[in-house]
Parts: sequence; structure tokens; C-alpha cells
Amino acid sequence: MTPSKTVPDFLTDRRILAIAIPVMVSNVSTPLIGVVDTGVVGQLPDPAYIGAVALGSLIFTFVFWGFGFLRMGTTGLTAQALGAEDTVEVVAVLGRALLLAGGVGAVLIVLSWPIRELAFALLEGPPGVESLARQYFDIRIWAAPVTLANYALLGWFIGMGRTGTGLVLQLVLNLTNIVLDAVFVLGFGWDVGGVALGTLLAEAFAAVAGLLLAWRYLRREKFDPGTLRWLVPDRIRRTLVVSGDIMIRSLALVFVFAWFTARGAAEGTIILAANAVLMHFVSVGAYFLDGLAFAAEALVGRAFGARNPELLQRAARRTTFWAVIVAGVIAAVLFGFGERLIDLLTVDPGARGAARTYLIWAAGAPLLGVWSFQLDGIFIGATATRAMRNAMLVSLAIYLAAWWLLTPWGNHGLWAALWVSYLARTATLGFCYPALVGSTALQVRSNA
Repeated sequence: MTPSKTVPDFLTDRRILAIAIPVMVSNVSTPLIGVVDTGVVGQLPDPAYIGAVALGSLIFTFVFWGFGFLRMGTTGLTAQALGAEDTVEVVAVLGRALLLAGGVGAVLIVLSWPIRELAFALLEGPPGVESLARQYFDIRIWAAPVTLANYALLGWFIGMGRTGTGLVLQLVLNLTNIVLDAVFVLGFGWDVGGVALGTLLAEAFAAVAGLLLAWRYLRREKFDPGTLRWLVPDRIRRTLVVSGDIMIRSLALVFVFAWFTARGAAEGTIILAANAVLMHFVSVGAYFLDGLAFAAEALVGRAFGARNPELLQRAARRTTFWAVIVAGVIAAVLFGFGERLIDLLTVDPGARGAARTYLIWAAGAPLLGVWSFQLDGIFIGATATRAMRNAMLVSLAIYLAAWWLLTPWGNHGLWAALWVSYLARTATLGFCYPALVGSTALQVRSNA
């Protein structure tokens, strides 16, 4: 298909916020799952329950977000197809992603035993915590196919610029999970097992709702399903290349947080629980900021698909401008009200005291992380996945070196190394950004 030589400048602040705000609202409910999980089990007198949910959730964060390409890759490819006005490919991107999600999810269930054993061998949680976390794992693993399908559906709707629909799906997922957790744990007394079952059922319900909404939209717009395009070798090859790069990048990123949690666990149950509470603050901030990063993905993707480097740069600048403002607000809230929020999440005096000690690190994280989040969105939108992969591997090496050097400072050193990881991600992707803009301009010249 011949690319469009001129593209209307649809990029305004109103357009950015129209995409970002629904994503922020839906995203902030996602870490609220973890907040509610922690808050629910935190009402039980033993901090081991908080630690168990933290370890169990960490495993699934690592496993599932290793396949985060089903969200990120789908967003970039969908936005580019939309920018190129290729409606058949728009549908085909979703079809390939859902097929991949179902296959990968089934494999994860089959391999659940070795995944579980390897995960707990690496994490080395306290014995009482690990026993409860294993119970959590054995239940939640059955959600793998529907969880990955939800990634694909969310990525497709974001790539289409239909973030309102994405908001509906995320709210369905997260509010259902919150209600079920409260019923199963506080009502039925199922503790950690109730948290895992609530998440499983919520994921399944949201996947069904997402499929119905996608089908209804495609029928209303009379899009050609283009099923023959789903299995075109070149398209499959491109999907797999993008997916492989993002998978490696995602695993490296999640390893940063896995290492962080594991090193905290090695310092005892109190530090593990305190870090779990503070990481919920970091997650809430990151999910707010992801609203602007997702806007960058959708708008940069459209600019890249339309082969318009000027629009790409404007999308990068304007979305980052708003992201920095949001980061400042989040940091101010955490500095001002962090201690009160800690008290809401745990009743254990030891965990409360430790969390207060390290609060400053969590409160400052949004100010450092915003730059790397925005660059991630820009590179995902352009599907510049090879550069993302290489930059993240370099950043991981820098993070581990920083942790080793800062080990004498204990948990303060662990948090400082996390800050270093944000700076490394920003520096490595920032170094690659001029080449990304140049590649877009090159496409224009080669098709002139």
C-alpha cells in the first residue's frame, strides 16, 4: 500500500489527554489490585500473608510480562496499520495476537511445575511465606490464557486510539478482582488462596467481555476480517521478531524488580513486607505515567505508519511535557501523604516503621522514571524493538553493578540501585532516539 505523503496534524493537547486520561483511570485501578490484595491480607495479624502475596504476584509479573509483547507489540503494529490506512491488517494484528496468547497460555499451564520450582528456588523466601506463595501460584497459573488474551485486547484497543474501551475492560477486570478478593478473603476466610482465585475469575470475565466488544466494533465498522492475512509468512515473521525483542526486553526489566524483591526478602520478613508496601506506591505512579506513555505509543505509531517524522517528534515532545507534570504531582502526593498511606496498607508496627524509613526512595521514583517510561512508549509505537532490547540489556548490567557496589548500605543501597536503573534506561534509549527519527525520515525519502 502506498504510504500517505501528507498527514493532517491531529496531534493536539486535547487529543493527547483524550487518549491518556482513560488509560490513567484504567491503569490506576490495576495496581489497586495489588494494593487491595495487600490491604486485605494486611488485616490479618501475620505479615507473612503480605510477603506471600508479594512473592506470588512477583512470579506472575515476571512470567506474564515476559509476554508483554502481546500488549506492546500489538499496540505498535495496530497503530502503524491504522496510520497506513490498512484496515485489513488492523484486524489481522488482533487475530495473530489472540492466537499467540492462547498458545502461549496453554504452554505455561503445561509447564507450571518447572516454572514454580525454578521461581521459588531463585526467590528464596522465608519458609512460612513460601508455603503460602506456592498455594497462590497453583491457583493463579490457570489464568494464563485469559490473562495474555487481555494483554492482546488492551494493546489493540490502545493502538486503535479507543482508550475508552480499554478503560471499560480494565475497570471490569480490576473492580471484579477487588470485589472477589474482599469476598473470598474477608468473607470466606480463604486468605492467600482467595486472592489468587479472585484474580483468576476476574481475568476470565474480562477476556470474554473484551472479545465481545471487539467483535461488536468490527461488525459495526464493517471491517474485513481478513483471516487469510493472519497467516501470511512475512507478517508472521515481523510479529515474531517484534515479539521476541520485546520479550527479551520485558524479561530483563522484570528481572530488575524480581532481583529487588528477592534481595529484600533475603533481609527478612519485615523488610520484604515494607518494600512490598512501597512498591505499590511506585506501581501506582508508574501506571499513571503509563497513560502518557500509551498516548505516545498510539500517536508515534500512527506517525511512523504514515511516515511523518515531524509528527513523530511532536508526539514525543507533547506527551513527555504532560508526563513530567503528572510525575511531579505524584511525587508531591507521596512526599506529603506517604506515611498515612503506609498505615492504610498494613497494621504490623514493624512493617510500618521500616516502610517509613525507606519512603523517600519510593516517593522520588516517579521523577526519575518518567523519562524512561516516555522513551519506552516512543520506541514501542515505532516498533523499534531491537534498540529497546539492546538498551534494556545494557541497563540491566548497569543496575546489577550498582547493586553490587551499594550492597554495604543494605536496603537503602537496594533502592538506590533501582534509581540507577531508571537513569540507565533513560540514557541508553535517549542515545538511540536520533536514529529512530532519522529512520522515519529515510522511509519518506525512499518512497518519494
